[in-house]
Amino acid sequence: MKNTHIEHPEDSILNGELSVLNWFTADSNISTKIDGAPAIVWGRNPATDRFFVGTKSVFNKVKIKINESHEDIDKNHQGNVATILHSCFDNLTRTHRIFQGDFIGFGGNDGYCPNTIAYEFPGIVDNNIIIAPHTEYIAENDLRDAISFPLEDILESDNNVLHIQPKVILDDNRDDIKDRCDFAKQMSTLCDFPDNKQVARIKKQLNACIRNGIEIDDLTQEAIASDNNCDVSVLRLWKLVQTIKYDMFNHIERYDEIECYINDEECDHEGYVLHNEYGTYKIIDREFFSCANFNLSKMR
Repeated sequence: MKNTHIEHPEDSILNGELSVLNWFTADSNISTKIDGAPAIVWGRNPATDRFFVGTKSVFNKVKIKINESHEDIDKNHQGNVATILHSCFDNLTRTHRIFQGDFIGFGGNDGYCPNTIAYEFPGIVDNNIIIAPHTEYIAENDLRDAISFPLEDILESDNNVLHIQPKVILDDNRDDIKDRCDFAKQMSTLCDFPDNKQVARIKKQLNACIRNGIEIDDLTQEAIASDNNCDVSVLRLWKLVQTIKYDMFNHIERYDEIECYINDEECDHEGYVLHNEYGTYKIIDREFFSCANFNLSKMR
């Protein structure tokens, strides 16, 4: 798929994208979503055939920031991001492929909090840097034309870099999910879906409710529908698809020794990314994680 933002499955339903209801039960590749920062992109620049590192700004259409040397990093970045990129340039394995991952931290500790989630490792990390790779890109001529897909390989760690890729298994038997998706398909026949302009505004309002801990119950759904002059059945379908997504957590098992905390309360990883023939979406507990992320950002 093109290098775009990975969406929540319930949000895709707002404009009538019903293929997501098949996405829930199709044969899939699943990976763990780690809460690191910043996003690091590295590999071979197809335009020059040279190794590069960068942030997601390597994909910019106009102000492109691709770093093929330490001098490029000093020119394009500053502060903590520049420090991280210098270390990534020195430590990441040279490759002819293109990867993206989340930066977790520098070695020497057993606890890290790069963003909202604090990670506790079973021992002191001896590697120089820690990266959680999750995406691979294919670009023939230019990074601006890169096509992304979830990383299926396990990247080998060495003394320089520790790659964090928790093993995760998705249960093949998801008959309960299929039954609920079938009901959602029937429900969709009663919906008058809004246009793209309305959908953009509805998404902003839903995100505002989630960030501020406002329950999206019947009254909230009716208020949003009225404010946007749209069919309230669409909001009810959105809520149903969201609950189907949460049911997916019952079919996911992860295996790793990393403990996760938010405000000293043990939690799961940020979520999961599921990819199959119907698309790529993220499975995240938005009410818990997004609200915590928003509130922590305000306190920093």
